[in-house]
Amino acid sequence: MKTVEKTAKTVEEAVELGIEELGIKRENAEIEILSEPSNGLFGFIGARSAKVKISMKKLPADFARDFIHELIEKMGLSNVNVEIVKQNENTIYVDIVGDNLGILIGKRGQTLNSMQYLANLVVNRQFNEFNRVMIDIENYRDRREKTLKQLAENLARKVVKGRRNIVLEPMIPQERRIIHTALQNNPSVSTYSQGDEPFRKVVITLKRAEENAG
Repeated sequence: MKTVEKTAKTVEEAVELGIEELGIKRENAEIEILSEPSNGLFGFIGARSAKVKISMKKLPADFARDFIHELIEKMGLSNVNVEIVKQNENTIYVDIVGDNLGILIGKRGQTLNSMQYLANLVVNRQFNEFNRVMIDIENYRDRREKTLKQLAENLARKVVKGRRNIVLEPMIPQERRIIHTALQNNPSVSTYSQGDEPFRKVVITLKRAEENAG
């Protein structure tokens, strides 16, 4: 558990310094007052500052895991394990393991993406520093990436043949990025995103003549 000790003129000021350094919200802070402030004799002899110890109740990864597990239980599923696969400075990778998990993936990953969206929302409300939560089930993300790359290539050929734009269904940012990356070196088409989250879509369009000439 990450802990800091802070001193200030008042307990409240010391607490604010502590939660700011930890990068957490107050509700995720465990506060222990080590000493109350004192003005001392004549206002200066033996004067003492307030001192507090602030600890995180939960680290971001633990918070994310517990939230996802609770969410799954509320969906009526049992015998499901939520595991932290890895984490780097700002990203927490979570894997869900169990039986009959198709319901958690949903059509084209819609349920999985919604669960990931909620996890990101809740974790970032608790911790000031940005933490991205990536959730996977049975390697769905890898399989989805391969499907999207193939889709991008197929639709690019349709755009060239039909000489008209194609607008894809709304996708989460990481899936839109897969489409953009798959076609970024295509000599005939280009891509851009339009709309607002969570309904933002990728558009595949013919490159202008001057772009092709370049």
